[in-house]
Amino acid sequence: MTKARKSLKVAAIGDLHVKEDGSRSYSELFGEISEVADVLVLAGDITDLGRPAEAEILANQLKSCSIPVVGVLGNHDYECGAVEEVTSIVKDAGVHLLEGQSTSIDGVDFVGVKGFAGGFGRYMLSSFGEPAIKAMVSESTHEAMNLENALRHVESDRVLVVLHYAPIPETLQGEPVEIFPFLGSSRLAETVDRFKVSAIVHGHAHHGSYQGKTPGGAPVYNVAAPIPKPDGKPYALLSI
Repeated sequence: MTKARKSLKVAAIGDLHVKEDGSRSYSELFGEISEVADVLVLAGDITDLGRPAEAEILANQLKSCSIPVVGVLGNHDYECGAVEEVTSIVKDAGVHLLEGQSTSIDGVDFVGVKGFAGGFGRYMLSSFGEPAIKAMVSESTHEAMNLENALRHVESDRVLVVLHYAPIPETLQGEPVEIFPFLGSSRLAETVDRFKVSAIVHGHAHHGSYQGKTPGGAPVYNVAAPIPKPDGKPYALLSI
């Protein structure tokens, strides 16, 4: 008789937007999460303006977190053009920062990319017209390809995909429909649905909805901090 595997408890939260003035501390929250979860996942926009000083503040606050931390960057983390320094600071703090890679923790593979915009379904932006449009589509495609390459290298049958941009429009419900194309892309869901994954988490859409599914049936959770979660916490607690 095969022994049942223990579920891994994952606390996922996005869009912390840590500011340079230190106006909000997450130290207490990270300590709380360490008591209820096995892994903390950060779904992008970990800083407010992509400043190294903001990353340093986050790194200091993460000292209260005693469990492994996995994350991706978001669009805000690129704002000041210091993404390499921000990345270095966060990695030095012990965060498994994923940029088209995977990391395995207790039998679960975490696969992550930032993702990008582009729209959904038959309204997805196509590579036609001005160079600026083609560059945008190229970036969206590049992120999807990075995600696919990472998924091809996972070995576990339990996989959590970590994104910043949304892979489906359902978890954007509540945002103005006019900005949906800037909040995510179907290319991400199309990529995920070529593989077996346990769940997908993303942020970015502060006024969206908590839960949805890809066309292939993979559960998707919008874990942006402002999104109401089932237990009333700013983070989602998932069993993988």
